[in-house]
Amino acid sequence: MSLDWLNDPKLMAPPRAVRVQLDEGCFVLRSPEPLKHYARCIGESLEHWAAETPQAPAFAERNPDGSWQRLTWAEARERVGRIAQSLLDMQLPPNAPVVVLSDNGMEHLLLALAAMHVAIPVCTVSSAFCRMTRDYSKLHGILNTLGPALVYASDAAVYGAAMSSSGLNCPMVLGRGAEQVPGAIPFGVLLEKKEGPGVMQAFEAITPDVHAKYLLTSGSTGHPKVVINTHRMLCANQQMIAQAWRFLAHEKPVLVDWLPWSHTFGANHNLHMVLRNGGTLVIDEGRPAPGLIEKTLANMAEVQPTIWFNVPRGFDMALPILENDPGLARKVFARMRVVFYAGAALPQASWERLQAVARKARGEEVWLTTSWGATETSPAITSAHWQLDRAGVIGGVLPGLELKFVPDGEKLEMRVRGVSIFPGYRNSPRQTTQAFDDEGYYCLGDAGYLFDEAHPERGVVFDGRVAEDFKLTTGTWVSVGTLRVRAVSALAPLAQDVVVTGHDRGEIGLLVFPTPAAAKMDKAELAARVAAALRQLREEAGGSSSHSPVRALVLAEPPSVDTGEITDKGYINQRAVLQRRAELVKRLYEGGEGVILPA
Repeated sequence: MSLDWLNDPKLMAPPRAVRVQLDEGCFVLRSPEPLKHYARCIGESLEHWAAETPQAPAFAERNPDGSWQRLTWAEARERVGRIAQSLLDMQLPPNAPVVVLSDNGMEHLLLALAAMHVAIPVCTVSSAFCRMTRDYSKLHGILNTLGPALVYASDAAVYGAAMSSSGLNCPMVLGRGAEQVPGAIPFGVLLEKKEGPGVMQAFEAITPDVHAKYLLTSGSTGHPKVVINTHRMLCANQQMIAQAWRFLAHEKPVLVDWLPWSHTFGANHNLHMVLRNGGTLVIDEGRPAPGLIEKTLANMAEVQPTIWFNVPRGFDMALPILENDPGLARKVFARMRVVFYAGAALPQASWERLQAVARKARGEEVWLTTSWGATETSPAITSAHWQLDRAGVIGGVLPGLELKFVPDGEKLEMRVRGVSIFPGYRNSPRQTTQAFDDEGYYCLGDAGYLFDEAHPERGVVFDGRVAEDFKLTTGTWVSVGTLRVRAVSALAPLAQDVVVTGHDRGEIGLLVFPTPAAAKMDKAELAARVAAALRQLREEAGGSSSHSPVRALVLAEPPSVDTGEITDKGYINQRAVLQRRAELVKRLYEGGEGVILPA
């Protein structure tokens, strides 16, 4: 598939931008294209496709025996109606959410769609709170904060203990093993009701500002907050994306996606793209982890998706397998139109490896692109809807949004305002007020700058998180996000990820999480190659030790999901690693065992 289609204005919006200069070095970037009409609520898409393409494939999930459970749009709508009627018959308390504790799945999806169809908000809590620990105190705190109308989980064997000990007085629904939890309702019971007129009455009463979802922030910069996502936010954001990716009107997206619905990337960007455009979502049971990434690639080879959404860690886990299995790579890339990364910056080395695999598999490069946003922005703010030649640019501002750049030290902090920005944090007016500036712009805490000052249409470059950056004792600012990407590229293919150290110290260091292959290497050889990479980074910085790491420590223990070092989206929480491994940071600077210096 040639990339010439990127220059066809029928398939892709041409890059355009308007820059408005403000006082004190601030400026605003916006798209000159107005935002067009968008749906009233999430359920309008389900109603539309169930009527327009009733027999088209909508959703699929692999059964435990390896077969597929598939639903057409008409079948999905029929089941949503039954579940919605059951929810109405329960007479759940108003303004209380349906809370889901488990991973992505067909039951999870149908329950969420049914709840939103009748104006009941949904909140999916990361399954890590149950799967990775037997200490349910954090989960119980979250549940008490949410005050759920109903709690669902897929399997009592995994989630039953957490549900039983929660102390909640609300209906509990389980996909399997309901008999193990006193009073729990089997999910199948929700499908026994026939839809009555009350479902459409509730549906028609939904206004755009009704709460559709609550999402919890990842906590990478503080304690998790409950983010309100309205129907307006979600529908408007998908319209913004559709105006940039015009090909979606001509080619329905087909996804094989694992990204968790407890996060905005998988829940809002990807799932709602399928809903809005009448595509197909295959719920992937794989993950970017040993033994699970193989399942993802097997599913992709069978389904042959048109868009591949992932986080950088996911691509890094898949690349060695695709590089060593050309036949598998050809199947994976057979219909691929887009390879899209988000959630963290992509190292240039990973970019180049992805394109090399694509060229070998299909005879030409694939469109590799990205976007930028947050849980509070539903999520996309920018989109790189043109051909990029390297990582770094996060795209241009989508229609209907204004992106303000405000000087902050040596960086430009980015703030955003528009129709798809959240109204606030649930039941937290103080945090809501703190999240916005005096002009109503949401302050994300991310930094960026124009790729080309003379041509703002060439996009914005991500410049890390303001809160992650720190000063050395020499007074030099360290841009953690930028340096992390440079370091992972220099260490390729040895580093799965790195954490940058040096706060309140005189030198920059690295904690290195090795790839599985690097972890098996001879220690002396690995140390020599890491030392060479440190030397390369110093040379790239013009020989300056103020802007490059001068010491590294290869970690024996992988990042821990349970302790928050790695999120279920697959990116590293810098703060959590530094706190949990403070003794290793101390060893890194005191010259203890395993410390590597530049060659």
